[in-house]
Order: sequence, then structure tokens, then C-alpha cells
Amino acid sequence: MKVLVIGGGGREHAIVWKLSQSPHVDKIYCCPGNAGIADMAECIDVGSNDFDALLDFVKYEWIDLTIVGPEEPLSRGIVDVFEKEGLRILGPNRTAAQLESSKVSAKDFMRRYGIPTAEHRVFTSYIHAEDYVRLKGAPIVIKADGLAAGKGVIVAGTADEAINALKLIMKEGVFGDAGNRVIVEECIYGEEASFMAFTDGKVIAPMVSSQDHKRVFDGDKGPNTGGMGSYSPAPVITKELESVIMERVMRPTLKGLNSEGIKYKGILYAGLMIRDGHPYVLEFNCRLGDPETQPVLSRLKTDIVDIAFAIADERLSDINLEWKPEASVCVVIASKGYPGKYEKGKVIKGLDDAKKHKDVVIFHAGTSFNNGDIVTAGGRVLGVTAIGADIKDAKEKVYRAIEEIHFDGMHYRKDIADRAIKRP
Repeated sequence: MKVLVIGGGGREHAIVWKLSQSPHVDKIYCCPGNAGIADMAECIDVGSNDFDALLDFVKYEWIDLTIVGPEEPLSRGIVDVFEKEGLRILGPNRTAAQLESSKVSAKDFMRRYGIPTAEHRVFTSYIHAEDYVRLKGAPIVIKADGLAAGKGVIVAGTADEAINALKLIMKEGVFGDAGNRVIVEECIYGEEASFMAFTDGKVIAPMVSSQDHKRVFDGDKGPNTGGMGSYSPAPVITKELESVIMERVMRPTLKGLNSEGIKYKGILYAGLMIRDGHPYVLEFNCRLGDPETQPVLSRLKTDIVDIAFAIADERLSDINLEWKPEASVCVVIASKGYPGKYEKGKVIKGLDDAKKHKDVVIFHAGTSFNNGDIVTAGGRVLGVTAIGADIKDAKEKVYRAIEEIHFDGMHYRKDIADRAIKRP
């Protein structure tokens, strides 16, 4: 069997790594891939949004299954294009992907079906948005409507911070068309968690829980990023709370989609805030999270190919998902300046030594080759991931491996998973 993975980040490396363990898979391709993915897949220099080239490649190579990693090609309708040609692809279609591609559409959907979320207002006028912020005060949350690589949410501690965020999004256009509409939302305090599930449009099979660290600096300080680290399981998601999330969030979401004639197949991801034992949806994503995928797939025992085919054939109920009981932790190493402007082309040293550490996998996010060297090519560069007897054990393994890795300007958080370890 031949499988194509679309994307070139840490999430895609984790998907390729898991596919490489399947006895069904003979050949893996990745478009465009990265320096780490190149160790186990053939990387093809085709962009994730070049649908014509991707379609031609899949037909020419007789690809049996395509797995889409990033959100943008899903939001642009790659699944619709492939399915029209009778090709097997994992991910929701363009209409279903609006749950992620438009935060306004997602909020309207949640209101229609009584899915718990924060109170909010939508604005297309900067002046009206500014007036509302001054009226409501802070803390308050500003969100760009469209896709912004995980950076379109600003939690403002003061009204001035919120107004500056509105200026950046609505006047200066830092997120382009994604900021044509903004959501001004109440700030819900609690503990965040990532709740991902497989669905074939009929049943939902939850994955093990995880928790992301969005802020760039220790102590959850600084601007939001695409994610600086994650761990699984997230102790905040107890068995009892998982049942509540399924009943109040996941099943109503699928039921609502079906009632509107939308067939949702693929990954359904709810970014949650847990307050006083109750889940509130911060956002929906329509694909695997990054870096949550790295620790979650590290714990998956069931063949990912079997899962993908069951979703495509709408027989997910036949699959018994099995997970390793151990815990897993991923720490992201980023380029200097991330999530702002950063330099590329820095030579990465120590990868071979880091990979020798037991139970550790180095997932590449933003890397490429230059004259035989592996160099930085993105803001988030590596996701060092380990599995251990518990979260403390996995964390210790990760940070020992990170000590082997060096490149100019590298930075990473030192407190990933501390919340879980310190939890009473």
C-alpha cells in the first residue's frame, strides 16, 4: 500500500512515523515534508495547497490513501477535490471544515445546538469593536475569524492590550483576510485541554486526552504560538469529565452537523477550557493538533491505517482503539524570535546523540537540508518527544535529550507538563 501525507511539520512527521509502523504500508510519500520526514518517507516538492499537482501525483503513483495534516488545504476543499475523483482521503470536506476555518461560523453553530462556549460579539467595524471593549473592560479575548496558524487569539489583560490587538488585526491586517471579522469574547479562567476524536460521521471514538502549552514563555507568559509543548494524558480530563464532554460537546456537534446535511469524517478536535468541572469550547479544529499529535500518537497501539480506512468506509464502530498506558511529553524547540520574525538556516547539531536516548523520538517541524547539514527552516523547529512510566518520567527523558541539541538562538519552555506533575 502507498500512502501520501500532506504537510511538512511536526504533526506530519508523527503521522509518517506512525504509518511506518503499519504492516499494510509499503511506501510513504510526503508533500512537502522536511529533513526528519525524509528519513522514512520520500519527500516530494509540492505545496500543500497545490491541489492540481497533488491530484496528478496521487493518480500517477496509484496512492491508496492520503492523509491531510494542516488545516489550510482542508479549508480550501482538498477533500472535495479528491473525493470527486474517487480517491481515498482522510479529513472533513470544505463545508465541514468551516468549524475551524471560521470562528464566527463555529460560534453560530455552537449557539444553535447549545454547545457550551464563552459569551461573545462579532465585529466588522474597528470603531464598534473598540467601543465594546471599553464598555466590557478586561480581561477579554480578541480572536481573528479566519485561520492564523494558531496565533489569531489574543488574551488581553487590559483594555489597552485588547485595543492594540484590534488595531493589529483590523487596521494593520497582520492576519490578512482572516481578520476581516473579529470576535470579542469573555475570558473564561480555568484549565485548558485538547480533546481529539476520530469520527466517520456516525460514531465518535475519543483519543486519549492531552494538554497544549500555547504561550511562548515559561509560566504561560508572552504571546500565543502554534504550541510550545504538550503532554498526554491530561489529568484534568477524568473519566467522568470525558463522559460529560462527549455528551455536552462531541455528540451534539456531530448530531448538529448531520442535521444540517454535513457529513463530517476525519478528526474532530475541541479545544476546551475546564472551569469548575464544566467544559467550555474555546475553538474547534478539524485536524490533529500540533504538537498534541506527537504525544498522542506515541501512545496509540491500533494501526493508524486500519483507523483511516474505517473512517473512510464509515465503519469506525468496528475498530477497537487501543492505547499504551504510559504517559508522553513533547517539548518544542523554536527559533530565536518566534512567534515573531525569526531567522532560518541555522545548523542543528546533536540530533544523532539525542536520538540515542531511550524512549525518545525527535519529530522535525521546521527543518531542511543545506549542503548536507540539517538546518532550521521554520519558527517551531523540533518536537522532542518521550514516553515514560508517568508524566514526570517522560518529562525527564525529554529534557535530558534536549541537552544534546544545539543551534544558534534556539529556545524552548522549561516547564512543559509541570502543571500535571504538581497537580494534587
